Amino acid sequence: MSGADDANGLDGELAAVDEDELAAVVDGARRRAVRDGDRQIDTAHLLHSLLERDAEVRAAFGDGARIARLLGYLVQRSIGYGLRWQGAVEGSAPGSPTVTRAADGTSGQPGECFSPLAAVAMARTRARATPRGAAGTHGLDLLAALVADPRARAVEVLGRAGVDARELLERVGERVRDAARASAAFECAPGGDHGR
Repeated sequence: MSGADDANGLDGELAAVDEDELAAVVDGARRRAVRDGDRQIDTAHLLHSLLERDAEVRAAFGDGARIARLLGYLVQRSIGYGLRWQGAVEGSAPGSPTVTRAADGTSGQPGECFSPLAAVAMARTRARATPRGAAGTHGLDLLAALVADPRARAVEVLGRAGVDARELLERVGERVRDAARASAAFECAPGGDHGR
């Protein structure tokens, strides 16, 4: 497998999140891709799985009606707007070549690799968490990474559901900063973790 192909493969990405809470999100996204017959796990698959599994992420969206509307759009993928995505590489220009082979050069099975944008989002997730250490990766890190690129299918779905990706990114940043401040205050408080 070439280095470029390996960057999109699941094995390397799963090894990076295997011990992490995100492993369940990736597994759920893979199941969605397989169910939809998509060869690549894209950012919308990851967003759908993340919303289903992470209460902190759902809280970043605010009211329950917004979340219900967003989940409704995500569920419609296989019967509606998502049909035009089948066979196309996420982030490619209209009319670009379709997905014709898997990351390892075989004929491919559904859900066996990340789209290029999803692979970048996974790398950004780890990069956001690095300052907190390996155990610090959270669903909010993945959410921020998924909405950072306006070409991402996750951003398109958010727009269809009436969620502004830039505003969401700002809210996620605020929540992460608030959590970091609370954690730092706890560690510095008497009886906190600072003495270990």
